Amino acid sequence: MNDDEPVSVSCPNCGKEVQWSADSGFRPFCGERCRLIDLGEWAAERYRVPGEPSSPPGKPDSEPLQ
Repeated sequence: MNDDEPVSVSCPNCGKEVQWSADSGFRPFCGERCRLIDLGEWAAERYRVPGEPSSPPGKPDSEPLQ
């Protein structure tokens, strides 16, 4: 790969090729529509990051220090 060649990535939503450059304002997405679809998926909790379960709201994570 030449340093002068722009890097292309696939849009995470639709798979369309997108040039990774400052001119691509919605990168890694191909446009605003795909960016908003992805944001909606996160807001609807359809995407999750794996991790340890947290305490329910209002319940401390551990016993208070004495």
